[in-house]
Amino acid sequence: AGCDGLRGRLRQENLKFPFNFPSSREEKPPSSAETQWKDRAETVIIGGGCVGVSLAYHLAKAGMKDVVLLEKSELTAGSTWHAAGLTTYFHPGINLKKIHYDSIKLYEKLEEETGQVVGFHQPGSIRLATTPVRVDEFKYQMTRTGWHATEQYIIEPEKIQEMFPLLNMNKVLAGLYNPGDGHIDPYSLTMALAAGARKYGALLKYPAPVTSLKARSDGTWDVETPQGSMRANRIVNAAGFWAREVGKMIGLEHPLIPVQHQYVVTSTIPEVKALKQELPVLRDLEGSYYLRQERDGLLFGPYESQEKMKVQDSWVTNGVPPGFGKELFESDLDRIMEHIEAAMEMVPVLKKADIINVVNGPITYSPDILPMVGPHQGVRNYWVAIGFGYGIIHAGGVGKYLSDWILHGEPPFDLIELDPNRYGKWTTTQYTEAKARESYGFNNIVGYPKEERFAGRPTQRVSGLYQRLESKCSMGFHAGWEQPHWFYKPGQDTQYRPSFRRTNWFEPVGSEYKQVMQRVGVTDLSPFGKFNIKGQDSIRLLDHLFANVIPKVGFTNISHMLTPKGRVYAELTVSHQSPGEFLLITGSGSELHDLRWIEEEAVKGGYDVEIKNITDELGVLGVAGPQARKVLQKLTSEDLSDDVFKFLQTKSLKVSNIPVTAIRISYTGELGWELYHRREDSVALYDAIMNAGQEEEIDNFGTYAMNALRLEKAFRAWGSEMNCDTNPLEAGLEYFVKLNKPADFIGKQALKQIKAKGLKRRLVCLTLATDDVDPEGNESIWYNGKVVGNTTSGSYSYSIQKSLAFAYVPVELSEVGQQVEVELLGKNYPAVVIQEPLVLTEPTRNRLQKKRWKGQNLKKDL
Repeated sequence: AGCDGLRGRLRQENLKFPFNFPSSREEKPPSSAETQWKDRAETVIIGGGCVGVSLAYHLAKAGMKDVVLLEKSELTAGSTWHAAGLTTYFHPGINLKKIHYDSIKLYEKLEEETGQVVGFHQPGSIRLATTPVRVDEFKYQMTRTGWHATEQYIIEPEKIQEMFPLLNMNKVLAGLYNPGDGHIDPYSLTMALAAGARKYGALLKYPAPVTSLKARSDGTWDVETPQGSMRANRIVNAAGFWAREVGKMIGLEHPLIPVQHQYVVTSTIPEVKALKQELPVLRDLEGSYYLRQERDGLLFGPYESQEKMKVQDSWVTNGVPPGFGKELFESDLDRIMEHIEAAMEMVPVLKKADIINVVNGPITYSPDILPMVGPHQGVRNYWVAIGFGYGIIHAGGVGKYLSDWILHGEPPFDLIELDPNRYGKWTTTQYTEAKARESYGFNNIVGYPKEERFAGRPTQRVSGLYQRLESKCSMGFHAGWEQPHWFYKPGQDTQYRPSFRRTNWFEPVGSEYKQVMQRVGVTDLSPFGKFNIKGQDSIRLLDHLFANVIPKVGFTNISHMLTPKGRVYAELTVSHQSPGEFLLITGSGSELHDLRWIEEEAVKGGYDVEIKNITDELGVLGVAGPQARKVLQKLTSEDLSDDVFKFLQTKSLKVSNIPVTAIRISYTGELGWELYHRREDSVALYDAIMNAGQEEEIDNFGTYAMNALRLEKAFRAWGSEMNCDTNPLEAGLEYFVKLNKPADFIGKQALKQIKAKGLKRRLVCLTLATDDVDPEGNESIWYNGKVVGNTTSGSYSYSIQKSLAFAYVPVELSEVGQQVEVELLGKNYPAVVIQEPLVLTEPTRNRLQKKRWKGQNLKKDL
């Protein structure tokens, strides 16, 4: 009845613009912006929403000349104009918190800097936990807070009621509180950024719709508008829900979907008006909505389930209507009624409130709800800042992040989760829509470690083994690929059961671990990124790209590409297959991220090389364990003995008459080979190996067991132990960095300076005794009551039956035997720095055994 009453009180004069952004606030741009034009620009930004204007502001303020922003109609037209304007320090992504932090710190001082009112309110925000698992999630997030600049606390129900006295506290168990959170007027924010951009010399031109983009052979662009053309050294697509149209101009299909998002604004509520201070922003996670004070009323915005939410399909099919700008869709209260009911139960004063406005506008979603930010692979000097589901809180930080990257040639910190190159040709419109629906509906779902989401799967990117293995294992999603995480046996629980504690995969992964350590296992590694590089300058290019030496023909090594500042941009295995021809292998998640860097350097340096991405052409099987040689030797005439096929050698041979490139390497650290072959041969190769290994009790293993095995061997993982936040010396990668090699590889000079200055922190290996929880990475490290570092990855060690983790700690705390504490789910567990590796690799064990054997023989001879 309360719901019907609320709907019935929706006033007939329902406005066609958001309540707090009155249409009288139309900007009158300076006359110079009306008439000025430039024929040349260093950077052309397409799109005048808050993100595009923020980038113009940051580039101009940092000193870049000739920054031009082109907007098709007027500033803020699009998603910016109707946004609810929420700002929060919170984000589960470690470095995305930095984006949020930079945004809020900018917004706090923008009014003073530009003289423009921004309407920034900072009453704080509270996320509500009404279930025990949600309390666990808050504890999980708190373990990642101590080593960040952002303030965040778990607060008790009494404190929540004190801060938000209008709440029904019946179900509230705890709150996650962020001081400094709040909301900002998106229109005023954008105008203040625009004023700042002009102050520092940027040209903001509108209306100036871009009609054509033409790439030139020298890497510059011709940008066409009805007002004239402009030559740009680079272009940045920041066009919001027009981003797909801009991408299509140069033949790109950006995976973006416009979603209808509604929020409701009430009239004055007496109980709200009577409050002495502004209410904190509320996020009821089980009710899936946000709620904040709007003047003397409330503003309420829900996220419907994927079944009920609405995608603007016609825009996907036919494009955005040409004239669409500051328009809204028809409201649909029926779609959000269950959320309104939840809100009225949680905040009872809503039952008597009048709705004076319902805003229903388009927001652009990427498949995983995260924006796409950075340079795009395959197109020179084309950057994107698109797909912002939360553009207001991201705008300030992303403008700074992109500005730093553009000006300094490398990202200021690692944000591969926002890399536009995480998507590829496998990302169809059907997939994008299915994932966008899922992401919108899962907006407030519990964020577990090792989370899997199943909409849109599988894509076309399945390995040759997918159908053979899918009924035997729990599959994970890796850059479009399906890859086994763990395998189950008859009678075991086969369901996906995410948890903050050990769950149903714990015992099966232990069995797979033993399988590889004691017998022999097979794993599908097809998702690896794979590149072929050849040509007369191939050796010279790779010598410039990699910090390691180039391997001799027939050999493989592990090599790192560094940024100019000496950070680890990528880790690859480099195999020298024939003179001047190389096979490069990288992780699935960094395929196009790495390829873009290689291609860019090849063009920049004028190297005569051919670079081919062969990721989808090749399948990969890993065979590892003490019986791996015995099994494979049955299938090939090639001598696989240790003296003939050495560790890190690569050879072309036939296994069961199937051509493979075999590399003697294994991320498990055990005796093993990676077998690269035509994708269509995967099933035949797999069957042959499994049949040949029956006597050795061969079996499958997945990536979870692989992770446990590599941690015990102290193998670093790109994206965890090393990335653009770390240098290779602090990550313990000195062995792979050859500062004395003749080539002046990227980052060499910076690394010499880092070495001369000395390190402030080091990566160490920790063991810790826990109960039913294991480290995942990014947990806080404590010493003497203070946070001193963070874990990077972790697992359970099935060999010593303790938890194991990598962690960065200050150099003075990096000695073996040093005791620290690791925070897991709200509890600090004692941990100790150990001598790494916990388990010696097979090649090392083999070498030591040979030394002992030689020593014993020497004694006999004497």
